[in-house]
Amino acid sequence: MREFLLQNGPALSWAITLFHALILVLSLLGYRKTREPLFLLLSLLCFGLCYDALIQALGASLGEGAALTGLSRFRYVFHGALIPLLFPICAYALDFKRPWKIAVWVLTGVVIALGIAEGFATVMVPERAAGILRMASDKNATPGWATGVSMLLAFGTIIPVILAGIAVWIKQKTPLLFLAGLLMFAFAALGPATGNMDLNFLITMFGEVFLVLFFLLYARRKAKTK
Repeated sequence: MREFLLQNGPALSWAITLFHALILVLSLLGYRKTREPLFLLLSLLCFGLCYDALIQALGASLGEGAALTGLSRFRYVFHGALIPLLFPICAYALDFKRPWKIAVWVLTGVVIALGIAEGFATVMVPERAAGILRMASDKNATPGWATGVSMLLAFGTIIPVILAGIAVWIKQKTPLLFLAGLLMFAFAALGPATGNMDLNFLITMFGEVFLVLFFLLYARRKAKTK
């Protein structure tokens, strides 16, 4: 697996970018047709992931400099602003009543604010791996609170998806939401577990592919059952 990633990093980044763009379009079409909120939330999430993959795909072509640094800053900010939307996705999947949805949106707003602040506070350094040039977080220079928020965004948002997925599987008889969270978590942990931390950013992108794919399949199923 490692050799495959090392030899095909840029091509994989472009393929993942196009995949997210496709899911984004399909989600927007789904929202236009059904007005199901899950499609709209998924569209926003896909936009952030598509932008993230695109900037990494373009990194080697842009080279080190102001352009890559500026575009990468937005990559971190979009990540911080849009990943918390996993919380309301869970709320709508579980058909929370209005007061609970409001509470989830308040929590989401707080986490979004923290995520945006983390995006601006992150100290970036150029890093090359698998033929990809990207601006990575400098763990030594980035403030501790920003690193903590980054960890919250990475794992504190996906665990609720897994738990909501279990509840949805029991109540709605579909494992789609659970698979979205489980595969995202599995791929996020795969890099450290296999000693490929230098490629973890690329391995995690495959988890994001499964995340949005199963979200889309779940949103379609839910729209049909309404």
